[in-house]
Amino acid sequence: MSHTNLWAPWRLAYLRDMVEREEAGQPALTGCFLCDAAGVDPQQDEAGARDRLVLLNDERGVVLLNRYPYTNGHLLVAPREHLGTLSALSSAQRAGLMELTALCEQLLGEAINPQGFNVGINVGRAAGAGLPGHLHVHVVPRWAGDTNFMQTVGAVRVIPDALEASYAQLREVLGGLE
Repeated sequence: MSHTNLWAPWRLAYLRDMVEREEAGQPALTGCFLCDAAGVDPQQDEAGARDRLVLLNDERGVVLLNRYPYTNGHLLVAPREHLGTLSALSSAQRAGLMELTALCEQLLGEAINPQGFNVGINVGRAAGAGLPGHLHVHVVPRWAGDTNFMQTVGAVRVIPDALEASYAQLREVLGGLE
């Protein structure tokens, strides 16, 4: 049986930097980008939302484009509160997180028509969480054969659309879904 690997070689350097900062007694992160995103209302602050790539922010949580995507359209869904595990969330927060995750699946399906999705949560640094203190769901659109020789030979990811263009397209389609 054949399979496709999704490579993100830049990720290891990012994680090593976090560990080195922690071992040196420095903060692993200078701030929480998800908390920053949760403080932006795209309806009230279009420029701030665009700068932070926030597509939606409501009582259920916040949805934003991943600034370091595995592939085009990679979204993050997070509770508004800085909580690090599923068990730390209330049942209403967990339900809101899942509602937004389903909305992201629908949004990406209509906006960019992927053939599938990877949906996942990394709880804790050892599990791969780049921001272990603020739980978030990754919604990654996938296509058959979406890896190519550039990743294999050159250790280069090819993201075919600029974040700004993806943001504009997803905001437009989201407006029709709300």
